[in-house]
Amino acid sequence: MKQTTGNTTRKGLTRSLDRRGTRSDMSPPVAQKQRPPKDPSVCDVCGSIYTAKTWRRNRALPANLINAAAWTICPACKQAKSGEYFGRVLVRGSNASSNLQAIRARIANVERRAEFTQPERRIVSSKWDGATLEVLTTSQKLAHRIARELQKAFGGRARYNWSDQDGALTAVWEA
Repeated sequence: MKQTTGNTTRKGLTRSLDRRGTRSDMSPPVAQKQRPPKDPSVCDVCGSIYTAKTWRRNRALPANLINAAAWTICPACKQAKSGEYFGRVLVRGSNASSNLQAIRARIANVERRAEFTQPERRIVSSKWDGATLEVLTTSQKLAHRIARELQKAFGGRARYNWSDQDGALTAVWEA
């Protein structure tokens, strides 16, 4: 066993005790952009409940908190209303036009599954222009999941490209 001798005030120990410039809470920087809503809060549009720093759906508030809850609009509803997106899925290829209904159904199932536990992950819009289906999502993760699930269900190839400016994801699935 190694023993320390002499002066214990070395640079490393001194620097490790200096906490300037560090966050007091460990929430990610993205979550620190906006002030969090009052705890508990309920979304006017979708009915999601904000409590313990998370938005959840299909959960009942305890009776003692019903009158104390603030009514607000959740970030996902604000994003969907403004058309802001962080994920974009482009569905291309001859298989896309022939299986359009099945592809749309698979995308809806992926959204429903993601939204059950994380109501902030939603589809903002979906447009078919005759050759390409463009799906815009509120999160990168949902766009990634959609492209991956289409690849698993219908084959083809998925490619991912993250933007350096805003961190948005563009996923392209070609069959």
